[in-house]
Amino acid sequence: MVGTRTAPRHAGTAVSGARIQHFAAMVRDANPSYWDPEFATRQWGGLVAPPAMLMAWLIPPPWTPGEQNPTAAIALRVPLPGTTFINASNDAEFLAPIREGDRLSVVEEVVSVSPEKRTRLGTGHFVETRDEYRRQDDTLVAVNRNTLFRFTPDAMP
Repeated sequence: MVGTRTAPRHAGTAVSGARIQHFAAMVRDANPSYWDPEFATRQWGGLVAPPAMLMAWLIPPPWTPGEQNPTAAIALRVPLPGTTFINASNDAEFLAPIREGDRLSVVEEVVSVSPEKRTRLGTGHFVETRDEYRRQDDTLVAVNRNTLFRFTPDAMP
């Protein structure tokens, strides 16, 4: 599956000022770019999403009326053994602000799959993906590289 790219997956809702402010409140971040619409509009063109929310905008809800189950991330669809996974690394590059009202989409690509590795957690494979996030006008707003370790935990003594 290395080199496999998904079709664009679109967020179910637009970037929301309420969600931006809820997140900022949870982490106690008083940045006016998240709280002050006048400041944020002068500086960025509107309230901006905190960088830590990048992946949150595309996480589908676990259920919606009349919908099928959400599609798993491409890293989880690589046919490998392993009963669990853990995020090993994440590196995001932001190319344009993500603002309130933006409708985002993502295209995921499998970049690499490691040979089988033995770690303190268990035996498995590292799966690296590269995700391109775009807003409704097709502007590339962020590129995210993520590595998951998909493994079977060692038996507890």
